[in-house]
Amino acid sequence: MTKRRSNTHYTRLLDYLKEFGNVTSLTAIRDLGNTRLSATIYQLRKDGHNIISEDLTVRNRWGNNTTVSLYKLI
Repeated sequence: MTKRRSNTHYTRLLDYLKEFGNVTSLTAIRDLGNTRLSATIYQLRKDGHNIISEDLTVRNRWGNNTTVSLYKLI
């Protein structure tokens, strides 16, 4: 496992997943300031964290359905 510094996108996301269990790109931007969620998820997975993704259908600002990824730490 790679040693990570504290208070980075990596550590904040890992702490968030441990506390809340899941994250989407919108919550990552809003709550963590992370605009590259998939890159951070990639690093977490690479370091051995068991994170799954599920497709989640949500409404966009115009009322249309769209699909986003919901990442879960298991």
